[in-house]
Parts: sequence; structure tokens; C-alpha cells
Amino acid sequence: MTASPATRRKARHYAMQALYQWRMTGAALNVIEAEFFTDNDMSKVDTLYFRELLHSVPAKLTEVEAGFVEYLEDRAGDELDPVTQALLRMATYELMSRIDVPYKVVINEAVSLAKKFGATDSHKFVNGVLDKVAARFRAVEVQAALKSV
Repeated sequence: MTASPATRRKARHYAMQALYQWRMTGAALNVIEAEFFTDNDMSKVDTLYFRELLHSVPAKLTEVEAGFVEYLEDRAGDELDPVTQALLRMATYELMSRIDVPYKVVINEAVSLAKKFGATDSHKFVNGVLDKVAARFRAVEVQAALKSV
């Protein structure tokens, strides 16, 4: 399947839910993955991207969390609600590792998911943290975007 914006959006949607489930249950990633493929219609999902996010975020968890923890203001990473934590982990991984995906797309998708699944106004917090993460890991891209405005 060719990756389109819609199939990537679905991949992020399910990956965020799967990462949430992983945090809450501690279940093995392959078990969670199998459940998602059994319980959901994955025909319109970029399944390679879903698998990458589901497996790479936990595999690089220390590095990923180090990428955003300093921008949490007065909160500790383990004090974040599970949805916000899953979104920050996933989006930070993308900003660090998937330079083929524009930083604005990563941030917009995470904010959209925060609006849908997160606590009231959590999307504002997610946006603020990811803006700083993007400035750190995608400095050239962010500067180029600022200059073109």
C-alpha cells in the first residue's frame, strides 16, 4: 500500500492508542500489534508506519523521552497523562528519526490527536512542547519555514 496522508493519519491514530495500551497494561508489543490487526480494519492504514511507531518508540524510549522532557515546564515525564505521554513520545520519535516527514505535519497530527483523545486544552501543551522539540531536532527546517513567512 502506498503511504498517503490519510493512511499515515490512521497509522498515527492507532499507534498512539497502541502506545497508550502498552503503557497502561505493560503487554508485549507483538500481542498489542496482533490485537490491533484483529480488532481493526487496517486496510486503510499505513501498516508499516504503524509498526515502526509501535516498536521503535519503546525501543528508543530513553532517547525519545530525553528529547522532550526538558520542555515539560514544571512537570515530570511520568506525571503526564497517558494520552499526552503517548503523543509526545510518538511525535518526538518522528521529529528525531523521520526527517522525510515535515515537522509541521508531525506537530499538526499530534495536536489533532490530542484534541480528539486528550484532556481539555492538552493540545495546547502538546503543541508548545513539540514546537520546542522541532526547533531542537529540525532547526534548519524550522528556520527555513520562518524565513518563508
